[in-house]
Amino acid sequence: MGQDDICAPGTSRTALSTELTSAVNRLQRRLRSQRGDVEIGEGQIAVLMTLKHHGAMSPGALADHERVSAPAMTRSVNALTELGLVTKLEHPTDRRQVLVELTERGTTEVGTVRRRRDQWLSKQLRSLTPDERATLAAATELMTRIANG
Repeated sequence: MGQDDICAPGTSRTALSTELTSAVNRLQRRLRSQRGDVEIGEGQIAVLMTLKHHGAMSPGALADHERVSAPAMTRSVNALTELGLVTKLEHPTDRRQVLVELTERGTTEVGTVRRRRDQWLSKQLRSLTPDERATLAAATELMTRIANG
C-alpha cells in the first residue's frame, strides 16, 4: 500500500492531510476568537496559560516553551507586567535572572478565556448527534497521538 491509500471512500491520504489541516486551523481560529476581558494577543494568552499550567518560569524557559525568540518573550512579559497579569520575581538560585509568575488578575484572565472557549465548544458539540460526538471523541484520541508523536 502506498502513500495514497484510500482513507475514506474517495479520500487519499494527501487529501485527508489537507482537509484535516484546514479543519484544525478553522477550529483553532474560532476558539481563539473567544477572548477574555483584557485586550491582549493570542501569544500573550498562551504565555498566561503556560504559566498557569507550569508555574513560574524564567523568560528564557517561556521563550523555549512557546517557541519564540528571547527578545519577543521579553516584550510579551513586559507588556503583561504593565497590565498587571504577571509579576517578576527574583530567581532563587541565579540573581541575574527573574521568574515570571501569574498574578491574581492573570489567573482570573486565564479562567475567563478557558471558560469562554469551553462554553463556545460545548455549544457546538450539543448540535452533534451522539454518534457524531463518539466519532469526535475517537478522533480526539488520534489527534492527540499525532500531536504527541
